[in-house]
Amino acid sequence: MVMKHYPAEFKADAVALYRSRPGATIAQVADDLGVNRETLRSWVRADDQRRGVTAGPAAGSVEDENAALRRRVRELEEERDILRKAARYFAEETRW
Repeated sequence: MVMKHYPAEFKADAVALYRSRPGATIAQVADDLGVNRETLRSWVRADDQRRGVTAGPAAGSVEDENAALRRRVRELEEERDILRKAARYFAEETRW
């Protein structure tokens, strides 16, 4: 595997892009830029250390994420149930 060397300006721009997109993940930004996810992650960590920012999730972020995931699960289960009912309806309608 070939190691790529990126200019410092590209690294800074990549980190700034990640920070400017609040809902984006490192994986999404890395894929958009065509760089390895771990490479971008290390650039973000290095920038955090340079700034003196402590690593780690913000208070309450895990609970917020869990609540959002639970809402999404309920939504998907509801959609699944609707599709099951529709499939049953159309299956009965097509019997001769």
